[in-house]
This record gives sequence, C-alpha cells and structure tokens, in this order.
Amino acid sequence: MPATEPLDLDRLRELLGHTPLWSDIRWVPSTGSTNADLAALARTSELSGVVLVSEEQTAGRGRFERRWETPAGAALAYSLLLRPERPALDWGWLSLLAGMSVATGVERATGAAPGRVELKWPNDVLVDGRKLCGILSERVETAPGRAAAVVGVGINVSLSADELPVPTATSLALAGLAQDKAAVLAEILREFARLFELWERDGQVHDEYEARCASVGAPLRVILDEQTTVLGIGHSVDEWGRLVVRTEQGLQAFSAGDVFHLRLQG
Repeated sequence: MPATEPLDLDRLRELLGHTPLWSDIRWVPSTGSTNADLAALARTSELSGVVLVSEEQTAGRGRFERRWETPAGAALAYSLLLRPERPALDWGWLSLLAGMSVATGVERATGAAPGRVELKWPNDVLVDGRKLCGILSERVETAPGRAAAVVGVGINVSLSADELPVPTATSLALAGLAQDKAAVLAEILREFARLFELWERDGQVHDEYEARCASVGAPLRVILDEQTTVLGIGHSVDEWGRLVVRTEQGLQAFSAGDVFHLRLQG
C-alpha cells in the first residue's frame, strides 16, 4: 500500500490542545531510532515531556532486541522522554501505560467497534487478534544516581500484508480503520498523559490495566525460552505488573516471556 501523508505537526498540536505533560513535540522524516535519539537528548539536557515522531526508522528495536523496521511513511513511530519521580522498581509500568494508551487512542481515533482492539500482556495492542504495534521502554542513566525513561512505540498504519514484519501482525489499513496519524497520536498522547499523572500521583493504575487486559481470563501459552513453555489461564496482573497465570502447578507470576492467546490462534 502507498505510504500515508506525513504527520501534520501543527494539526497534532491543535488536536492535542494543552496537555501539561508534553512540553516539546518534534517531527523528523527519518531516523535510525527515535528511542536512541531521545536517549542521547536525555544525557545532554534536563528536558522532559519530549515527543519525537518519525515517518521512518532504519534501526528501530523491539522487546528482546528484535528489530522493528517499516517502509517510509507506512507507520507511526514515536518516542517519549520522561523523568518519572516514582521509585525505579515501579518503572516497569511505563510500558504497560504505553500499551493502554495506544489501545484506547486507536479506539477513539478510528471508531473501532468495541472488542476489536485488545491489549495483550504486557503491552501488545491487537486488532482482530493481530499485532498492531511494538513498544520498548528503556531506562537511561543520565548522571550518577539520576535517570530518565524513554518509551518508544511503532504503529503499523498503511502496511500491506507483504510488508508486515510477521504474518500475525496487521495495520490500520488492513483492519479497515482510519489512518489519520495526527488524530491517532493526539488521542494516544492525551490518554498517556492521563495515565502517567495517575501513576505518578498514586502509583495505582493496576485496576484499570487489569480490566483492559485481554490476557486475564484467556487460555494462554507462555514461552519463557526455547526449553520452557507454560500453559494456563490468565488469572490477574499483580502490583508489579507481572502476569499471574493459573497452571496445573498453581498460580505462577511472569515478568517476561512471549504470551500467546490460544483462543486467538484459531
């Protein structure tokens, strides 16, 4: 499919309105990695609340060092530079906040019917059971005892079936959803700001996440490594954001691993 029109930065700012968290929104046509760019900025400045958007990433990365590259103009790639005040042990929730914000933002901006957009633990956003985006959060040490967080997201916008990174992925175009980059990103950033403020103030977004997470209550296969696979039913998400699965051996909590919804496998 042809690339969509580049993001209209002025329109994005207009749609987003005044959202205190976001102090600086930037756009570039192409870069190696928006995460790497903001990590470098974090080390050389005190800036926070920066959003960097690119039409193309040539060296993007996902979880477990997987590459995330898309054709120019066919995806929405952005990263967020934040300086959370919560203890470092809580920062794992940032990826979960990102997933929640993408799922809600896509629903609102595209008018997707209820149930089409799902959130799979920890932060995969699915449309009709297929993966729409990748998310990678990183802690950046900026000085002794100080750190920043960079949260990167790549959303498939107009990719065709033969351009998808994996057969189980999808794009807004393939799902028949609106591909307005400015509208989608404005809704995502607005929702992330709401969740981030709640998390910073109370450290408590657990109930909202668990209610949104389709992995809770679903038959699951959790692949930990090449030798270890666990089957069970998603039971809950604990206070640290770990997935709790009911298995034959009892309840087990997982902080990492590839999770597959068996009911979505056909």
